[in-house]
Formats: sequence, structure tokens, C-alpha cells
Amino acid sequence: MGSISNRSFGIDVTSTFDPLGFVYGPESFGPEPELRTLDAIRSSLLDPTSTGPEVVYAIAMDVGNNRDRQAIVSRNLLFGVVTYARGRVGREPVRSQGHVHTPSPSCGSSTCEVYEIWSGRACIYMQETAEDDPGRCFAVFAGPGEVVVVPPTWAHAAINADVSRNLTFGAWCVRDYGFDYEGVRGHGGMAWFPICEDDGSIGFVRNPRYHPSTLVQKTPGDYEKLGIERDVPIYRQFEQDPDRFLFVSNPRMAEAAWQRFTP
Repeated sequence: MGSISNRSFGIDVTSTFDPLGFVYGPESFGPEPELRTLDAIRSSLLDPTSTGPEVVYAIAMDVGNNRDRQAIVSRNLLFGVVTYARGRVGREPVRSQGHVHTPSPSCGSSTCEVYEIWSGRACIYMQETAEDDPGRCFAVFAGPGEVVVVPPTWAHAAINADVSRNLTFGAWCVRDYGFDYEGVRGHGGMAWFPICEDDGSIGFVRNPRYHPSTLVQKTPGDYEKLGIERDVPIYRQFEQDPDRFLFVSNPRMAEAAWQRFTP
């Protein structure tokens, strides 16, 4: 059973790869992971008949250190961890199907998400809407220790950008989260499908069910306007300042930052 410790990112949680899941240390907490199967994401694939790993990822929502539980709950925050399978699904890398965050009852609006890559290599794909016109589209590639922010109302998906390895990441989100899959499923996926190139890189092909759009491929931006520090794990940043990520549970606090946001 392969595994990797994520303790350096602030929580004593180990990712396991066979099977996909998590093991929590004595000073940390977390639930049994939920397993997402290939069948659950078929409707969003370039080729819905593709074969690949039966379980594409394991997700555990509400993870942390025991000493921080009350501080997390009182701010209506949730920390989640996700591990993806290695390999391909047809021509595509393993990925999620994509969704939009529904308005959270606590704040009355769609909320953002703050990703931090722990191992492997990720591509966080996002587009401004899941309507016929997807708006601006970005594919943000990130490695261990790098942070990617998805703003409120945007459709987004996480992609394992190195098919030879498992991918693990942590993320801050609102506690009363909800997902809307309707727009993505109605278009048979996101506006751009990731594909595995012969040289091992990730390319993209356009989904013709959307209006034409331009895809920008990039590395993560600078999130200083949101108060996020570089080179400090996002869980440790919370421990240093528990109010730092209040913009996640109340995105109106950072309304200026979401205007023409570039991830």
C-alpha cells in the first residue's frame, strides 16, 4: 500500500494510494473518505465510454487538528483533502467532472475555494460560467506548496496533471457548501477537455457545445489582495491568524478582489 505523509502542510494526515484514502494521526480528525467512481463522472468526459481507474478520487471533508476544531467551526470554514488516482480515462487524465458552488445559506452567495497542492501535479481548470458562453477560461498548473484560488460563481474542475503519480491537495471552503452540476452536465463537460499528449504533457481540446472561447494556461497568480502568503501552508496560515480565510465563508469581504479576477 503506497502512502505519503502530509504533515509538513500542517495536519498529521497520510494519503494512501492503494486503496485511495487517508489515515489520521492521533492529534488530527477527519471522516471516512467518500469515493468518486468513474461512472459518476462519465457524463462530463470527452468520451463517456472511456475506461480507466474504477475509483478516480477519494475526498474527505472536515479535516484538521483537534486543537483547531472549534476555531474552524465558529468561522463556518471547512478544510478538505483529496487524493486522485494515477492514470488516464481514455485520452484524458484523471479529473473531477466540474461544478459551480451553489449559494451557501450562511452568506447567501456562491463561495470561493482555496486549493493547495500537497503532492503530484495539478491543473485547476476554471471558467467564468457554465452557460453557453463560458467567459474567460483558465488552466492553472501547480505543484507541491502552490496555491490556486477559484472565485465565487465560477465553474471549475481539478485535473491530475501528472498521470504517472497520484495527486493530493488540501482546500479551504465554506462549511455549508453545495455543488451545482447542471450547467456542466448539460454541456457534456467543461468548455475545454484536458487530453494526455504523447510527451506526457496536458493539452486541451474545445468542447463544441459551448460558444468559442480562449483558454489561458498559466501558473498560479499572486493572492496578496486576499491576504494569502507565499511559501506558508494554508492550514498553518489559519493557525497563525484564524480570521485570515473569512473571505472563504463570506466572499463579500473580498468583493473588490473578485472583479476581473485572474487566478
